[in-house]
Amino acid sequence: MNLETYYKYCLSKKGVTEHFPFDQDTLVFKVGGKMFALSSLNQWEKGEPSVNLKCNPDYAQELRAQYDDIQPAFHMSKVHWNTVAINSEIPDQFVKELIDDSYDLVFKSLTKKIQSEVLELP
Repeated sequence: MNLETYYKYCLSKKGVTEHFPFDQDTLVFKVGGKMFALSSLNQWEKGEPSVNLKCNPDYAQELRAQYDDIQPAFHMSKVHWNTVAINSEIPDQFVKELIDDSYDLVFKSLTKKIQSEVLELP
């Protein structure tokens, strides 16, 4: 997966916005004002891309046990976030599924009002 594919895939989801709230390196995708995916642009340029994704705590543990390239997220809650290495042992399609899971978890945590506002977006 290249950066453009990752970028377009995240933005293709309903109501997603992009931000740089921390610095000019960390690209953050949000839905309803809450983060669901973060990635360092410098790491992509260095050929070491990864993405931090929200995950159900039990599933996060299961994934970490199963894949060396899925680790507790750097600088984030290790219970709810994983860092997933891109272009590694993890197939691109599975990375997309993990992005979907992260988006869905965050979307479901939004208030009903914000959920309906997101769903009403073009």
